[in-house]
Amino acid sequence: MRFLRFMVAVAAVCFACLFAVPAPADEFATKDDAVALVKKAIARVQEVGIDKAKADFMDHSGPYVDRDLYLVVLDKDGMRIAHGQNPKLVGMFYYDSVDANGTEYGKDAAKIVSGAGTGWISFLFKDPITGKLLPKTSYVEKSGDYVFIAGVYAR
Repeated sequence: MRFLRFMVAVAAVCFACLFAVPAPADEFATKDDAVALVKKAIARVQEVGIDKAKADFMDHSGPYVDRDLYLVVLDKDGMRIAHGQNPKLVGMFYYDSVDANGTEYGKDAAKIVSGAGTGWISFLFKDPITGKLLPKTSYVEKSGDYVFIAGVYAR
């Protein structure tokens, strides 16, 4: 009798595995996706100008907001002129940004902008999918008078 119960349990597990739907590998953005989005945004600004492009960057149904990936664009002084997830942050200074752990990620971005012009920063930020604070790594690139930032969340 025990063997029969065991075999039924094994069969049930095997049957359940047939219908299990694994999470797709591309459910969340990657670092390569972040770099590609920044490059795409820079090309868009060169094509149509910043005024048209920043509206595109903030359109949640457009091509610049993808899963948990979105753009932040700064002017030459470090003021946010576009934010793909939170338009309330537009008009706020970026370089004084500090996360919940006290990491001055805004200053880290400013160092990249005044130095090499490209690089990565890490900090905690609210994940747009879960609403939780998660570690985030963002790619920063200066192009002309603007700074483009896109990042991915650690899961």
